[in-house]
Amino acid sequence: MPFYLRTLCLTDSRFPVPRSRFPSMADTELDLLRGTVDLLILKTLSWGPMHGLAVLRWIEQVTEQRLQITEGALYPALHRMEQKGWLDADWGYSDRNREAKFYKLTAAGRRQLTAELSKWSRYTEAVNLLIAAQGAR
Repeated sequence: MPFYLRTLCLTDSRFPVPRSRFPSMADTELDLLRGTVDLLILKTLSWGPMHGLAVLRWIEQVTEQRLQITEGALYPALHRMEQKGWLDADWGYSDRNREAKFYKLTAAGRRQLTAELSKWSRYTEAVNLLIAAQGAR
């Protein structure tokens, strides 16, 4: 079964919190998903240039089908990262002799990958602390 990420930003109406402190649930969910997709794509492309479907297949293969990204999420992410200068793209031919856009990391993309890996490490450390906790106080 594939793994899907969701986040919650819970507030209690008895304790008002300025909206600027917490983005809406949809914004929080989108930011976590976008950051995770970025990390997965950047890490995948760190192994070398690939076309979009090859990126999807590689992620599915390496994670034994546990993580899946839809084409509807992949291509906007690739285009966004290309616009940010993290990726370069050139047209070429796939292994099935079809024209495809091949993406590769730029120097800025490698720096972003390093930053994303650092953020992911801090995030997972915090989650692991919570999971390992021995009870509420």
